[in-house]
Amino acid sequence: MNLSDSRTAGQPPRRVSAMEAVLAHLRDAIEHGDYAVGDKLPSEAELCRTLEISRPVLREALRALQTMGLTVSKTGKGTFVVARSVEDPTFGDYTASDLMEVRRHVEIPVAGYAALRRTPENLDHLAHLLDRMERETDTTAWVAMDTLFHLGVAEAAQNPVFRRVIEEIRDALARQSAFLNELGGRREQSDREHRAILRALTDGSEGDATAAMTHHLDRVGTTLTDIVRRGRQDGPTPAAGHRAPHPRPGA
Repeated sequence: MNLSDSRTAGQPPRRVSAMEAVLAHLRDAIEHGDYAVGDKLPSEAELCRTLEISRPVLREALRALQTMGLTVSKTGKGTFVVARSVEDPTFGDYTASDLMEVRRHVEIPVAGYAALRRTPENLDHLAHLLDRMERETDTTAWVAMDTLFHLGVAEAAQNPVFRRVIEEIRDALARQSAFLNELGGRREQSDREHRAILRALTDGSEGDATAAMTHHLDRVGTTLTDIVRRGRQDGPTPAAGHRAPHPRPGA
């Protein structure tokens, strides 16, 4: 669905990955009615052959479709269309809207408390994490450290309840991070936003810390909105019965 925010003004367009091209094609086919609600998508083998892509690329795209709420995969039966448009992606047990609502009400004040209560050990831990994240080349490892950063900010607030709340949503945070990085090209921006949060914590500024976390979550929310709307802005609906040509993402 990088499957964490939106492109900034003046930033050059991101290169679209093979997975993104496949996802865009399948999403477009569903949203334009080529595959109706209740329809079963072609088999993996058929899609791989038709689209001239590898199975891992296809499986990433199918997972993203399911996260978007457009399809459901049934073991041994295949992938079925369950909705025609993207409304609210789901990350594990939580919808994006529910997750973002909780994050805003918890992580913003937590950042303020962390600026006032953090210890030198907390700051060293967060700085070490960010150094590793900025050097990391493996997306899966980066996503794991992304969740550890937010957990570390909660720990710096010196309230075990805050830590427990972040632990509860940790899996959803990881799924959301992976989704936004894959489809929103968020990683470098997220690194910069995390660095701003750490600077505010180091300075002991409650106001700067809450502002930095607010900006971070605002960008996450903007990217989610962009991804949801993207399919609706990709051009006119083709005439009934007209099937869009299959892309060759690997070409």
